[in-house]
Amino acid sequence: MSPIPDNAAADIASGPTPGVTMAEPVDGPVSTGMSIDATTGPKSRADSLRTMIGRIPIVDVSPAVGCGRWPARAVVGEAVTIGATLFREGHDAVNANVVLLDPTGRPGPFTPMTLVGQGTDRWEATVTASSPGNWSFVIEAWGDPYATWHHNAEVKLAAGQDISLELAEGALLLEQSAAGPGAASASLLRAAAATLADTSLPPEARLAPAIADDVVTVMTTAPLREHVTASDRYGLWVDRERGLFSSWYEFFPRSEGAHRNARTGE
Repeated sequence: MSPIPDNAAADIASGPTPGVTMAEPVDGPVSTGMSIDATTGPKSRADSLRTMIGRIPIVDVSPAVGCGRWPARAVVGEAVTIGATLFREGHDAVNANVVLLDPTGRPGPFTPMTLVGQGTDRWEATVTASSPGNWSFVIEAWGDPYATWHHNAEVKLAAGQDISLELAEGALLLEQSAAGPGAASASLLRAAAATLADTSLPPEARLAPAIADDVVTVMTTAPLREHVTASDRYGLWVDRERGLFSSWYEFFPRSEGAHRNARTGE
């Protein structure tokens, strides 16, 4: 097994459940869980990060040149695949995203990572830089409370077990999540939470709205995150598009060598 690198620990935002923070939607301002404040904007990395081993190991990050000593290279508009191996103890769901930082150090929207193949711990995402300069990226791994709850509730229901505890837990999760997304999404989540809490309905009817496709979409684009662990910051030098195929040559006087004068013979 590869050694676990030093990770930057995440500052977890305070909320109804300690250790759980809300990520912003993919197309909105990023809440990286480590260097962004939802109200005041980017913080100093010195103020928000400290070097330590995170809760979720992140190893074998790519692209990484010389174990991250030097930046990987790309050009403007090129799709760059970011990959990492990550895992956690126990059976709870794990998830991840990439935060791409521009040459000024300002992070953009987080890009969700996807699991590569079944039975692997390898995750990947594709990012694109919009201008030349010294970009960088950070991978964030985190526990996914909603995915864990979703799986457990479905498995127990299919097995004919009592899921009253799972239904109550799901209502709390959706109510907590409703504090983050926009008004339409918040209304959807609160309606699903109310159905989960309605004891007059059978378990199947209570669970169905909370695991419907529209709710899953909201919980994927604006997920609840716990135990957020950030990787080291990896460089990505982005050149202009011609850097992908053009060549440059330098002229040195000594490269010309000696020339004989045809008239004098010197």
